[in-house]
Amino acid sequence: MDLTTISGLESKLAVLAEALQRAEERATAGQLALEMMHEIKNPLEALGHLTYLASEEAEDPEKVREYMQLAEEQMSTLDRIVGQTLGFARSSQTPKSINLVALAEAALRIHQRTIDSRKVHLVKDLPQDLVADVHRGEMLQVISNLLANALDALPHDGVVCVRLRKRQDEIHFVIADNGHGIPAEHVDEIFQPFFTTKADRGTGLGLALSKRIIEHHQGKISMRSSVRLGRSGTIFRISLPAKSEALC
Repeated sequence: MDLTTISGLESKLAVLAEALQRAEERATAGQLALEMMHEIKNPLEALGHLTYLASEEAEDPEKVREYMQLAEEQMSTLDRIVGQTLGFARSSQTPKSINLVALAEAALRIHQRTIDSRKVHLVKDLPQDLVADVHRGEMLQVISNLLANALDALPHDGVVCVRLRKRQDEIHFVIADNGHGIPAEHVDEIFQPFFTTKADRGTGLGLALSKRIIEHHQGKISMRSSVRLGRSGTIFRISLPAKSEALC
């Protein structure tokens, strides 16, 4: 192979490398846009639910204050999402000691309208004062996303179970439903970006983002599911490092 041929190949490789880089930049930008759209969708829906609940409880100032506080949390979440996406960086805030029981209750209140309208039977097993160092907004986003997925999968009068347990140095957070389940051939793909079983109703980013958030907290998220007739359903388990000291 002569020098002219080598030089020609190098030029073509340089052009190809530049084209690949531009394609990667466009793909990254597209993924960021989709992630931002998906992340914004949940808090916007939550704000709608909270506004409805506040109007329904207009005669109860304590309830209205509670819903408005949750609405402020969702606005903070939106602000964080925009800041992170535009800055292409994670929030610099450090995790804080958070009572996960209170966080679970907050996530359930966000979805209370759906739970009531679909007559979902909610089973709660939430002992008091289970504390972990977490980013509150991020963890609320994960729990809310898992609850939304469970509710989407349920038939009318379905069952959702929310359970917290401390096991040695870990806290286990379980969200289970008796919905249609996830086929075995999809189990290995469920946490992959852009994979969805919801056709045009999902972006396939919710569980991938949830997994990223949990792993950033040095935790793990896993799933078991069944599509067997009469025994169908899905269980998501989050494991987080526990904090032993009491909440201030």
